[in-house]
Order: sequence, then structure tokens, then C-alpha cells
Amino acid sequence: MATKARVMYDFAAEPGNNELTVNEGEIITITNPDVGGGWLEGRNIKGERGLVPTDYVEILPNDGKDRFSCGNSVADQAFLDSLSASTAQASSSAASNNHQVGSGNDPWSAWSASKSGNWESSEGWGAQPEGAGAQRNTNTPNNWDTAFGHPQAYQGPATGDDDDWDEDWDGPKSSSYFKDSESADAGGAQRGNSRASSSSMKIPLNKFPGFAKPGTEQYLLAKQLAKPKEKIPIIVGDYGPMWVYPTSTFDCVVADPRKGSKMYGLKSYIEYQLTPTNTNRSVNHRYKHFDWLYERLLVKFGSAIPIPSLPDKQVTGRFEEEFIKMRMERLQAWMTRMCRHPVISESEVFQQFLNFRDEKEWKTGKRKAERDELAGVMIFSTMEPEAPDLDLVEIEQKCEAVGKFTKAMDDGVKELLTVGQEHWKRCTGPLPKEYQKIGKALQSLATVFSSSGYQGETDLNDAITEAGKTYEEIASLVAEQPKKDLHFLMECNHEYKGFLGCFPDIIGTHKGAIEKVKESDKLVATSKITLQDKQNMVKRVSIMSYALQAEMNHFHSNRIYDYNSVIRLYLEQQVQFYETIAEKLRQALSRFPVM
Repeated sequence: MATKARVMYDFAAEPGNNELTVNEGEIITITNPDVGGGWLEGRNIKGERGLVPTDYVEILPNDGKDRFSCGNSVADQAFLDSLSASTAQASSSAASNNHQVGSGNDPWSAWSASKSGNWESSEGWGAQPEGAGAQRNTNTPNNWDTAFGHPQAYQGPATGDDDDWDEDWDGPKSSSYFKDSESADAGGAQRGNSRASSSSMKIPLNKFPGFAKPGTEQYLLAKQLAKPKEKIPIIVGDYGPMWVYPTSTFDCVVADPRKGSKMYGLKSYIEYQLTPTNTNRSVNHRYKHFDWLYERLLVKFGSAIPIPSLPDKQVTGRFEEEFIKMRMERLQAWMTRMCRHPVISESEVFQQFLNFRDEKEWKTGKRKAERDELAGVMIFSTMEPEAPDLDLVEIEQKCEAVGKFTKAMDDGVKELLTVGQEHWKRCTGPLPKEYQKIGKALQSLATVFSSSGYQGETDLNDAITEAGKTYEEIASLVAEQPKKDLHFLMECNHEYKGFLGCFPDIIGTHKGAIEKVKESDKLVATSKITLQDKQNMVKRVSIMSYALQAEMNHFHSNRIYDYNSVIRLYLEQQVQFYETIAEKLRQALSRFPVM
């Protein structure tokens, strides 16, 4: 029986590339699933055949039903198949080490399933359960939305140039590099990014160790928490709980993109040179390596720390110079954010990514990171607040305050992104044209005046002509200005949109834990848990609250610095822009004779 697939996103074929145009919701027949390079061959109901991006479709089983309720692409299903064995082993080991409550003796299983009003089953901001799949947003107003994925949902293995990891090791090589140039025009969306990255195609977080149900119970009811060698301390500073910052900070320079190939040139990729400023020793990474790091950070820290997603994957146009520059700029911004975070930057997996010395060391560290059981909610077991336990009322108030602020800021950031995109389009479209029209009209008027033959108006005609040329120059200035100021404001807002998009899952995890503590009295009364169990739960939820407050203090300090810097830059550039225009107009005015 022929394999069928449902098209997840619209895809327009490029002429001459043997591609097939498909539309969302269309059912196609897979004629060759192994074309390679992130493509498969399919046939539509009209009998037309061609190539379609692998992760634009989901395979339908022979019975016509979806294999996963969230929907998964071909790449996602292959990834799940390869992941299932290691996930099961890690989950089993975590259950053994932490005395995790199984489904058979889950103290909540008898009655919580039908309980209404549970935080973990409610909808809306800050009330999503752990691992909840993000719903697809088809109303992306600008290419900042389409160029990045949903910040708290792993996108599955990369496509196109992102084939098997261990078989294509690329050691450090000399890199030819592009000359520095201005950033890619934010108004031009890249082809292939038309799919909404926050779709249900993402692999649910409960596919990973630490995110599997019973969720927060794994941490709250563990009889004895693991004692990791490296604890994450939380101290109380002038503004409340905070992470402990390292004595010295560092950044990581992402540069020197170069194109490489393998399989006798059949597969190509771009790799970037990464140079940490604290070691000045470079390593080379491809986009898929960044994608692996993102996944590991998300799995390990995603319950406590917002991990915004990388720039989105690209099926076509991956080797165009403007796209490479834009991706490198955004990878640089992502790495800088990670280097700034006192917990992420000091984590073993992040340090391994930047400081491996050879293939053997890399693979050893990679496998160790993938076997890490202190992930998901269990990350809280590594945290030690140097402060007294909080009561449940204060914990709930802190959680509500974070949810309220992040939701409000998310709305404000999205509004500014929408307005900024509209202004960008106006500055690069109709507004320069209006200035050009004024300029041409003035020059036409000067030409008409010159035809009169009257000798006394030469100076006036020359002045009008120059005024017209000035307006044409202003048109060019207007069109170029967004790249000098609005671009940076929009990029900053997009980064924060990514951070803020992580908080619903984080808040949902905390509210779920609070709800479990509220339910614990009934469990104690029915002897399903002991009073000591309840006391442990309160203490552990208190730790979670301290972690949330520490993260918000880090978030706020960065927010204040970033928005002060980027808005100052925007206003300074705007002042310079209008001063330049004013000076050109003064020069044009000075040419007119005084009557």
C-alpha cells in the first residue's frame, strides 16, 4: 500500500529544481522517501511529481490516523524512533534513583484526573502543562516571527544539511570568511520560512527524560534527591534571590562562515568558527551542532530557565550570502545570551560545546550530556537557596506576579514588533517614493521655467533643480535608515519575544507544583503520603520559587540594560538622520536668491 502524507505547510516550488508545489492540508503519495538532503519525492492527486521538504509533511499510517496527536514530520518520526530506547533507559534509571511514583501507585491517580480547575489542565498564559505543544500561529505579522521557532519547543533534528551526527565529524579547519557588511534587510522574509515554527510539528518535551509524566511529582515526591557534585546556589541580594555570577565573564564570537561538503559534494553545509573570549581558542560548529546544544539546554534547564530557540531551519536558500549573514548575526546574539547567563554559561554541556579539543573528547561529552538524568523538573534538585523556606501563599503570589508581568511584556513586545514592521515597510516602500515624486516634480517645474527664455530666472531654476535632487537624496536616506537603527530595536524585541514565549511553560510547571502541594492534605488524610512527604513538597516548591525569582532578577537586569542601550542607539541614530536631512535642506535653501 502506497505511503500517504499530509502537507503541514504551504510550499512553492522553485522553477528548474524539480520541486512540487503543495498546499497545507493536501494529501500526497510518497514515491521516494529517501531522496536525501531533507527532501522526499511525492505525487499529488493530479499525478504531478516532484520534491517536497521532508519536514513540511507528516506521514500517515496505513489506517489513515495520525501516529502522534501532536503530528510529526518524517524527520521527527525518525528521531523519535532513534530516541525511544535511550529515553526509556534514562527514565527507568531516573525512576530507580529517585524512587519516582509510578502510575500504579500515583497518589493522585485515583481522583485528580477528573479534577476541574487544575492548573496543569487549564489554558492560557502561564497555565500550560509541562511539555505542552505550542499551537501553530498562522498570523505571523513579520519576518521576525517566521525566522525563528517557538522558543520553548524543540524542533526536532535539522533538515537539509543536518544528517547523521557522528558520521560527519568536521574538525577545525581554516576558514575563508565573508567581508563585514550590513545586516540582512529585515523586511525581506527568507523563502522556506513560510511555515510557522511554533506548529504542532514540534516534539513534545515529555519525550525527554525529566519531562515525562508524572511531571512535578517526580521531583516533589522523590524519597531521596540525588546529590550532584556541582550544586547551583541561590543567594539573596539587594533585589531579592539571585543566581551566583562567576567572577569573570566571557562572550563567544561567531564568525568566518564557510561552505563545506561531504559525500563527494552531494551534501553541503555551512560551518562557523566560535571563539570564546576567555580562551581565544576557536572551534568549528555547524548549525545542527547549535541545534543539538539548544535541545540539550532546553531538556536540562527548560523548567527553570527560558531557553529561546535558534534561528529557524531553512530548506532552500541556505547558501545565499544574505541568509548566511543574517543567520550568523542571530547565532551570535543567541550565543551572547547564553554566555551572559550565570547558570547556562557555567554548565558542563555549554562548556563542552565551546572547549572540546578533539573528536573523541567531543563524542564523550556529547553522550554524557544525553544521559544526564538531572533534567526537566529534576534540575531543581541541584539548587540550594541560602534563605529560609517560603510559605505557600508567598510562593503563589510570586508566581502570579511573574506570570502577570511576562504576559503584559509579551503583549507590549509583540505590539512594538508589529508597529516596527509596518514602519520598516513604509520607510523602504511608499515613503521614499513620495520624496522621489517631490524631487522629480520640482525638477520638472524647473525645466518648464527654463523653457520660457526669460534671462532673469536662471538662478531660481538652478535652485529649484538642486532642491529636487535634494529630495531624491532624502529618499535614499529614508530607505537606508531602518538598517541603521530600527533593525537593532526589532532584533532586541524579537529576542525578548523568544524569552517571553518560554514563560508559559515555566509558569505552568510552577503552578502545577503549587496545586500538588494544595492537594497534599487530602493525600495525607487518606494515608497516601506521609506528613514528612508533605513537608518535603513544601520545601521543594519553595526551592522552585527561589529559582523563579532568581531567574526573574537576571531577566530584569538584562532587560533594563538591553532596552536602555538599544533605545538610546535608536534615538541617537534618528537624531543624526534628521540632522542630516535638515543640513541638506539648509544647503538647498541657501541656493535660492534673496528677493
